[in-house]
Amino acid sequence: MSDLPRKAVTRTAKLAALPLGIAGRATWGFGKRIVGESAELVGRELQQRTAEQLFKVLGELKGGAMKFGQALSVFESALPEEVAGPYRAALTKLQEAAPPMPTRTVHAVLEERLGEGWHELFLEFEDKPAAAASIGQVHRGVWHDGREVAVKVQYPGAGEALLSDLNQLSRFSRLLGPLIPGMDIKPLIAELRDRVSEELDYGLEAQAQQAHAEEFADDPDVIVPQVVHQSEQVLVTEWIDGVPLSEIISEGTQEQRDRAGQLLARFLFSGPARTGLLHADPHPGNFRLLPGGPEGEDDWRLGVLDFGTVDRLPGGLPATIGESLRMTLDGESEAVYELLCAEGFVKETIELDPEAVLDYLLPIIEPAQVEEFTFTRGWMRSQAARIADPRSPAYQLGKQLNLPPAYLLIHRVTLSTIGVLCQLGSTVRLREELEEWLPGFVPEDPLDGAPSVAEA
Repeated sequence: MSDLPRKAVTRTAKLAALPLGIAGRATWGFGKRIVGESAELVGRELQQRTAEQLFKVLGELKGGAMKFGQALSVFESALPEEVAGPYRAALTKLQEAAPPMPTRTVHAVLEERLGEGWHELFLEFEDKPAAAASIGQVHRGVWHDGREVAVKVQYPGAGEALLSDLNQLSRFSRLLGPLIPGMDIKPLIAELRDRVSEELDYGLEAQAQQAHAEEFADDPDVIVPQVVHQSEQVLVTEWIDGVPLSEIISEGTQEQRDRAGQLLARFLFSGPARTGLLHADPHPGNFRLLPGGPEGEDDWRLGVLDFGTVDRLPGGLPATIGESLRMTLDGESEAVYELLCAEGFVKETIELDPEAVLDYLLPIIEPAQVEEFTFTRGWMRSQAARIADPRSPAYQLGKQLNLPPAYLLIHRVTLSTIGVLCQLGSTVRLREELEEWLPGFVPEDPLDGAPSVAEA
């Protein structure tokens, strides 16, 4: 029934061709160096060609391949501009669209999951998809009670395709590493693979989305569509119009960029505090800017979509994150080091200089040191270069740090959100959001356990 390219032999062949293509281009690059072209120029061209092929194949395959591509796409800010520029358009396409599933397949899924009379549930249903993503696509419709809705239909065989792709990608993750300096690709793929069953379960997604929709129902800044109906492979939610964040990145005004960045940071830190859940898929295709914020129609709200991947944090973000961040800003190297050791960021067999650890962390948390910070691709590239350069002390120290499993998804989401802020070029009052929402960032008053007036 499925038109998703999911036969193992077909998908494996396409993905297996990637490292072969990379190897072939490396040979081509070696030949060009022999005839006198500079290694820097050849390396840049090699990286461009590799990325172009990678994202072309990932977009065609959907499934885990496209999920991996979307996860990578938010890190394009870390790439040198001369490399990132030529294929930024390809990354943006991955964030917003993919080849659609044929109408006959969509109708077959709806009939199987909603019943033969599925048409009667809708006053209108548009066969042409409004958006297509890694494991499903969205159709616009009008529910039988008159509400405009988004109908998310899962590709048949999506689970099989997801696992097949991610297993295949993990086999040559080392070859893909140079695309994003300073990032270890293999743990990213492993973490995506661990989330497959949750991503495919529209029941879990409906629960997470409804929890956010109810919590943010009267929020002046953030809007989450209500869940209308859910069954296996089909999720119906309220429709929200708005400007996709990918469009703001490519052509938005500075006012829109700053507002989007502020609200994105606010949602990242307030969501866990208010719902006990962390929205864990922060690529630009999952966010919209809608008019009608607190200042009226000329102001903006942030629309949040796709709750297929969440981290369950009943107590909100761990207080140790806020505590270590605050102590780092205060220069308390010994206290920071002790906390990192206690939480498993430094293994028992490793001994590091606390001052060196502080020097490693301070540039990364620069946005929290000031009242407002402008996130730029240049800043992101400088951080990536510092951590990725084998000659750098930061590289040597970073190799000795450990990321405990409990923090893995939080780390990826935070890093991804920063990547999007850099794509936006937003000026954000990040410290304001940390003081409001991050447990442990504001010291507690020892008399009553509440944040002190002086610090709050």
